Amino acid sequence: MSPSPYSSDQKGAPVLSAEKKQAESKQLDDLEIKDASLIFARVWAIIEAEFGRERLCFPGEIIWLGGAPGAGKGTNTPFIMEARGITVDPVVISDLLNSPRAQQIKAAGNLVGDEEVIELLMRKLLEPQYERGVIVDGFPRTTVQTECLKLFYDKMAALREEMRASHREFPRPLFRTVLLFVDEEVSIRRQLERGEKAAANNRKVEEAGVGALEDIRPTDLDPELARNRYRLFKDTTYDALRSLRQIFHFHFIDAAKSLEEVQAEIDKEFSYQSSLELSGQTYDRIRTIETAGHIVLYARQELVKRLETYNEDHPELFQRVIDLINERFMPIIERYAITGMTLINSEDSLFEDPLALTILIDIFSERGYQALVDVNKIDVPERVDPDTHAIICTQKLIYRFQIRFAASAIRHGND
Repeated sequence: MSPSPYSSDQKGAPVLSAEKKQAESKQLDDLEIKDASLIFARVWAIIEAEFGRERLCFPGEIIWLGGAPGAGKGTNTPFIMEARGITVDPVVISDLLNSPRAQQIKAAGNLVGDEEVIELLMRKLLEPQYERGVIVDGFPRTTVQTECLKLFYDKMAALREEMRASHREFPRPLFRTVLLFVDEEVSIRRQLERGEKAAANNRKVEEAGVGALEDIRPTDLDPELARNRYRLFKDTTYDALRSLRQIFHFHFIDAAKSLEEVQAEIDKEFSYQSSLELSGQTYDRIRTIETAGHIVLYARQELVKRLETYNEDHPELFQRVIDLINERFMPIIERYAITGMTLINSEDSLFEDPLALTILIDIFSERGYQALVDVNKIDVPERVDPDTHAIICTQKLIYRFQIRFAASAIRHGND
């Protein structure tokens, strides 16, 4: 019989045990760290309050270096530094997790989770030696970190626009991505080879008393641990890295090839990514136009605000449009539900008020439809002028609506 999570106080009332409280606290923490926008907002607020908005000068170029275990990140780092003219050592995420600040977090009984990693990284990137450019090795590793990286790019771009409006120089965010990939067997073999070489080096150093000892991970000595490390990468980090391609354009590099071939691919990848970058002047000119992704992000909120305004400020017109949709539009839409689209003509005078058209489109949008309207003016002969014999016409307005929606799924034959 499993122990109850509750104990009783002196009055016999059930109270949560310490174990249950700790478990619930952990659940709350887990919920928090999965909200990338909340995490990034908190970190950014901390950094901005400490450093000041005008001093948030992040590197002019950041190379995000990632890849599978044994893919050769460390081996290729010197080549990447030379190719991009970077002279400072890379920021290695695993080193940050052992930094004095990370140790303080651990000593306080806290875990170094996504939020802490992002704060550590942003603080590091603000150090003056990285102003011109830096390689970041091992970030992002989780979906939350990936989403925060996207938010970081957007924030840097927005901050640059703000500073430019005040006639202050601020570096344009320039991200490059190098992602090295190898399959499971190559990864395991290389991890074990690295362990063998490090062990051999350490034996020589211990015997001769000269040289530096190399760190050896447990995964570099045990095939099963090496396999587990690779599978953890595939199950978590790989998907996070793939999602980066939604906003940053890059290819995974096959790192199973020879070193010369891999470095040629890295060179080619830098050329490809550079070819997608606008010149500074062109970028600055079109940057004033909001991106579709940013507009879509807040579209639902704006739609809700508009509908609430219609209901509060124009209740009668709002209700008339709703009644018209129910009485005239919906029967036709339901009749053509299989097709996913219907065309509806209306001469209703209600639409002579432009706001009525706007309300109709917004109502359909909120209900999951896409509504488009085209206003056509048609001349209708009314009479003939007896003196000039000219045909006198009146103008009639016809409102042509196109309503689109998800078509009904129909099973065919023996499917």
